[in-house]
Amino acid sequence: MEATEPAVGGERERDRLTVPQGLAALSLDALASVAYGPEAIVLVLAAAGATGLDYTLPVTLAIVVLLAALTFSYRQVIAAFPNGGGAYAVAGRHLGRRVSLVAAASLIIDYVLNVAVSVSAGVAALTSAFPSLYGDRVVICVAVLVLITGFNLYGVAESAKALILPTVVFVVAVFAVIVVGLLRSHPLTAPTRPGPATEAVGLLLLLKAFASGCAALTGVEAIANAVPTFRTPRVLRAQRTEIALGALLGAMLIGLSLLIRRFHVAPDPTKTVLAQLTDASLGHNLAFYVVQFATVALLALAANTSFGGMPVLTSLLARDHHLPHVFALRADRQVYRHGVAVLAVAALVLLVGAQGNTQALVPVFAIGVFIGFTISQVGMVRHWRIERGPGWRWRALLNGVGAVLTAAATVIELIAKFGEGGWLVFLAVAVLVLLFESVHRSYRRIGLALRVDEVPGPPQPRRSLVVVPVGAVNLLTREALSAALSMGDEVRAVTVVYADDETAAERMRAQWAAWHPQVPLVPLPSRTRSLTRPIVDYLRRVAAEESDHERLVVLIPETHLPHPWQRLLQNQRGAVLDLAVRRYTDAVICRLRFRLEIPG
Repeated sequence: MEATEPAVGGERERDRLTVPQGLAALSLDALASVAYGPEAIVLVLAAAGATGLDYTLPVTLAIVVLLAALTFSYRQVIAAFPNGGGAYAVAGRHLGRRVSLVAAASLIIDYVLNVAVSVSAGVAALTSAFPSLYGDRVVICVAVLVLITGFNLYGVAESAKALILPTVVFVVAVFAVIVVGLLRSHPLTAPTRPGPATEAVGLLLLLKAFASGCAALTGVEAIANAVPTFRTPRVLRAQRTEIALGALLGAMLIGLSLLIRRFHVAPDPTKTVLAQLTDASLGHNLAFYVVQFATVALLALAANTSFGGMPVLTSLLARDHHLPHVFALRADRQVYRHGVAVLAVAALVLLVGAQGNTQALVPVFAIGVFIGFTISQVGMVRHWRIERGPGWRWRALLNGVGAVLTAAATVIELIAKFGEGGWLVFLAVAVLVLLFESVHRSYRRIGLALRVDEVPGPPQPRRSLVVVPVGAVNLLTREALSAALSMGDEVRAVTVVYADDETAAERMRAQWAAWHPQVPLVPLPSRTRSLTRPIVDYLRRVAAEESDHERLVVLIPETHLPHPWQRLLQNQRGAVLDLAVRRYTDAVICRLRFRLEIPG
């Protein structure tokens, strides 16, 4: 996934990534997938009882072969796209705009599912250590998601150096579980035993297990998307990091599958497979809790990588006019807050809908990822055919093999997981692509209406009437009229007079006459105590009957209070009037916000 935005040109060289830092910053979601990838295989094979679990290792080896092909393929992507080679960028350059939109849609789905799966898997590791929390797993998932979202909305970015420690602890802990477990003749704590077989081992069962286990391959492309963040020589360091990731992930997957077969571990709804293996290998002691807390920490950080990637992707889509331009705006803390908010809401819906169950989300996780993998590999084949540099044939062959394998894996996943929600991924991709196209068409029409490709004539002054709604004679009214007098040739103040409150109307007229601001006050009667209807009717009447004004402007004065809780006390009339005038008239709207300093 596109986990890191390319570094800006002014970034100092020593602030860029080394190989260990690159592994820690860009490989968290891939490394953390060992917490749920092997379990997804076991969950499928357990339907065939103990005999089915014996096939854990062969299925895992097939996945590791695919991992090797992807690793070497993305090593070539790094060399070909030193400025970042995400599927969206590769497809946009070599396969056309629509294919790039499919890649972007699949990436967005991948980001959302990565957050949901990582959070739920992290909470599962926590409840494995403390079973009494199992009943509250959904609440804990929501709390963790809110915490991660809060950090990202306020721009608390993680440092690559700070990520090295939890990454090293997790990797060392997993290898300790593997090595110690392989040296034991019997488990220290008996894991959950396989139940009776409900179906025989067959091709379909093995394909389903393979499709589920492919969720462990998510994130292997993140390094290729962030080559500019590495120290010089960037390409070489990024390639070494990619190879190191493939080697570490492959070794952990094979090691855990050996332990699963050795200890005959079966799924347990209240305890993860990794927790069972830790119990069997290291015992239920301090080491067990270290492994579980390391898993929780790494999965939380893995979820955080999506918050660095998806907002950047949506900002690129917005700059290409495929999403609303608001997604390209950064807040004061250099955060794409709209992208962060959309990601958080989407992940929240999935977590609540799945009741915090990781294995309910994993079946559809890998489909979106492999769509992006396939598009990227096909784009690379086209890249080599166009470039035709030294050795381009074998490079194209390597990416071609990767494209065939990932396409085959996508088809397998779709067939095996279609009834478990796989169809939803394709539906979501189609809906997102249609959304992108619709937004693009809308911006194109807006551009034609604004004649953005033409040089307009010189600006000309126009006679303007400025209408200022007022409710009292005070400092806000004075500031509003002062601004209006500098904007138009003629200024009129209007005030709504309610039929059941003649006393207030007379008092307003008297105060206005005594103040004598050189601006006429027009009373607008209202029988229903409606604020907006009399003003809208007046603006329509002026526009229809007074042709000497070329532009009609409505200046809406408002106070801006210093504290958020004080703003809750305001009546929001300005916003209501803005909406009504915008909807029912062609008047130009100007909202004047007067900063009010309250003593004490």
